[in-house]
Amino acid sequence: MTLTLSRRLTLIAGLSLLAAAAQAQTALDTITKSKAIKIAIPTDYPPYGFVGPDMAPQGLDVAVAQLIAAKLGVKVELVPVTSANRIAYLQTKKADLVISTLGKNPEREKVINFSAAYAPFYQAVFAAKSLPIKTWADLGGKSVAVTRGAMEDQELAKVAPATLEYKRFEDNNATIAAFAAGQTQLLATSAAVAGNLMQRNPGLNTEYKLLLKDSPCFVGVAKGEDALLAKVNDIIAAAKAAGELEALSKKWLGRGTGELPL
Repeated sequence: MTLTLSRRLTLIAGLSLLAAAAQAQTALDTITKSKAIKIAIPTDYPPYGFVGPDMAPQGLDVAVAQLIAAKLGVKVELVPVTSANRIAYLQTKKADLVISTLGKNPEREKVINFSAAYAPFYQAVFAAKSLPIKTWADLGGKSVAVTRGAMEDQELAKVAPATLEYKRFEDNNATIAAFAAGQTQLLATSAAVAGNLMQRNPGLNTEYKLLLKDSPCFVGVAKGEDALLAKVNDIIAAAKAAGELEALSKKWLGRGTGELPL
């Protein structure tokens, strides 16, 4: 009886060691061995991520993804995501990193980790110049186009009056198209996206109205992948010191990075 128990304990201990060894295989280990990394990026959010004339993804987030892959010495697989599914892709290992205008907040920090910031970003409410909007109370009784699950959707709910009518869309292209078509009076989005809209549709006479949140962009990393997070932070710090992030920001946003938080 004692021998049987001993054998059982030995077997259990062996299985535990095997399980521990499997768990020790980190995302960074896999990336290094496979020489490939999957990075989730936006394709409907210019100038951060969009599909160019050659049908290839481009933009600030895409460029940062390519930079990180190059510094790691691996091939990058760009995985298109939306605001609604980008965190889920990270949690289900469909992506090793998320570089998709991802803002940091306490709710998200419970489920994923964040790198140091790599680019500036802020959300605001925009509308036609002829529409008088000075305070949050002025939004009462009006309609707004917003992307479901995006940071601006969450922030608007904190400050807008209860009589604001929300028209939520599943991606940014649909949100912008709805506002441009006159389906809503207001648009809640990033300054960069709004700037792109204003350039393409000058006849709308759109302007900035109210600031929702100043929220720099961070790289999303799965919980428990501390080695990968540390490596990404090293790459961001070096790129910042070398002026690479500044150059990318000026190229795609028309302004520098400013003071980015760690």
